Amino acid sequence: MEIGSTTITRAAELLAQLRESIGQALVGQTAVVEQVVVALVASGHVLLEGVPGLGKTLLVRALAKAVTLAHGRVQFTPDLLPSDITGHAVLDPATRELRVTRGPVFTQLLLADEINRAPAKTQSALLEVMQEYQVTLEGQTIALAKPFMVLATQNPVETEGTYPLPEAQLDRFLFKVAIGYPTAAEEIAVVVRATLDQPGDELPLANVKACLNERVVATLQQIAAQQRVDEQVADYAVRLTRATREWPGLAMGSSSRGAIALVRGARAAALLEGRAFVTPDDIKRVAVPALRHRVALAPDALLEGRKADELLGALIESVAAPRA
Repeated sequence: MEIGSTTITRAAELLAQLRESIGQALVGQTAVVEQVVVALVASGHVLLEGVPGLGKTLLVRALAKAVTLAHGRVQFTPDLLPSDITGHAVLDPATRELRVTRGPVFTQLLLADEINRAPAKTQSALLEVMQEYQVTLEGQTIALAKPFMVLATQNPVETEGTYPLPEAQLDRFLFKVAIGYPTAAEEIAVVVRATLDQPGDELPLANVKACLNERVVATLQQIAAQQRVDEQVADYAVRLTRATREWPGLAMGSSSRGAIALVRGARAAALLEGRAFVTPDDIKRVAVPALRHRVALAPDALLEGRKADELLGALIESVAAPRA
């Protein structure tokens, strides 16, 4: 179905308002905010990685306030159990029957904070949730309300007390977004904003205004799903993905989920730009966050200190994009 230009323009305006609203809490990190918004519109999950103190939790809290969706938080720790996330059954003493108690995953925006501080058994509790939007408890399958999005934060794997996420878990995330250190000017603004009239460590969310709601988010996701993707553009996404399987320095390439993530992300990126069609540049724009967690470095590349982003950047430049 053809989408009208007025609808596309209005959608782009709403998404610009969303980015601006999040920016009232998070200083700088423009690319990070854009990638998270793209993932929201693409109905995908996001893994945020960065050292502690760079605003990962603040970003998620600001997004939740700006889109007025129900949100929950799970603080992952080494002793966290899968049932602490999904829920469990308890014996009702009055009826002598099992009663299902739902866990914090029954929400719309779930913050999985420091997900890699829990072992793989607990991390895997999110596999069914992220892929099928449902939870199985005591043989009963319970569907989650949509839109639903997991925003997981993790510290770099070199950080003490972390467990690497299994490949199957990583593959469920549409994007892996890397949050780096701010510039000097941005860091000054961060310090001023975090300390102005604030006696403690409370997150500065007062200026974040609600600009979207559940109905609007669902509509934006439907519009993005109908963006036109030419066969040549889809072929380009597949060629990029297949190139990761043979690229020097990469021991493991992306599965077909990588190409799907490229197209889904590119459709949302095109909508942010106010277009009803996807270009090869949209694919390039989302390629690194969509692929960086789906590849593994070869031992020689690790010894040389090379990074996945560096190798993917060279790969993207080497694969010819359609220009017809």
